[in-house]
Amino acid sequence: MYDVISIGDTTVDVFLTIDDATVLCDLDRDTCNICINYADKIPVSNIKEIPGVGNAANNAVGNARLGLNAALYTHLGDDDAGEDIAKVLKKENIVGDFIVIDAGKASNYSSVLVYKGERTILVYHEPRDYHLPDLGETKWIYLSSVAPNHQILHDDVYEYIHSNGVKLGFNPGTHQIKDGLRKLKPLMSVSEVFIVNREEAQRIVGRTGDIHKLLDLVYEHGPKIVIITDGKEGSYCFDGNAKYHLPVFDAPVVERTGCGDAYSTGFIAALVLGKEVKEAMKWGTVSSAAVLQKIGAQEGLLSRDQIEEKLASADDSFNPKEI
Repeated sequence: MYDVISIGDTTVDVFLTIDDATVLCDLDRDTCNICINYADKIPVSNIKEIPGVGNAANNAVGNARLGLNAALYTHLGDDDAGEDIAKVLKKENIVGDFIVIDAGKASNYSSVLVYKGERTILVYHEPRDYHLPDLGETKWIYLSSVAPNHQILHDDVYEYIHSNGVKLGFNPGTHQIKDGLRKLKPLMSVSEVFIVNREEAQRIVGRTGDIHKLLDLVYEHGPKIVIITDGKEGSYCFDGNAKYHLPVFDAPVVERTGCGDAYSTGFIAALVLGKEVKEAMKWGTVSSAAVLQKIGAQEGLLSRDQIEEKLASADDSFNPKEI
């Protein structure tokens, strides 16, 4: 039996570090724009290509490093990049039984512009024909970012969860969130854990407001546990009984790609291992802090021993507080 089967697109990330840019923000700094000269040649100070990434792949790699039996359902391009991705996943001990090579199709690519530790991502998703394979037995499904034509996959996952009593961790990606609340609600209603950041939560429920209201509005649609991450403000959790807040784990920031995936991975892995919700928040937060100290979404992913060592040495105040 698998511990977690991750489902979603896999890509190649190309990181471009730029120094010649400016950032313009509105007065309350809620909205900022990175500005470069139009139709100009912009010097790049560093470039790094990382195959085998993406929300679901990052989750699968993180699970494997934590010692879980991890598998991945994904589609790869029939090209050199697809071969590179497959090699990375095999090296990371990801079960490859559900990895599909799409004949005649290209791999997904993301160009990540890195400026002063923050990133802006240009994403290309190759159209895919998703049909959930026979997954056998697993404790958890983790569903994340997929290409636009994903409704059949959503229906398949819903039926699998509903029929098998498997726990679902749902972290919708850009295209899924664009579908709107009506199409997300069926999977939200069978989710054990629903994880989004604050901006995504606001987009889904169509409301801004304080974190208490956001947690309530998301929870109303069925998830047993709602997690809302909020960047430098840390993370919030509502399990139907109590709401908690945990600040970030202090660490130097190199680049933020994959921090949300690392949080999701640590949080759900802790639940798989029998931890309580408040302890799971700590696992997610420590995992996220480790990733932002490296370039890319996977280099900083930790083993179980490393997470436990960091938690053992953490200050006593590093605990979720009820809000």
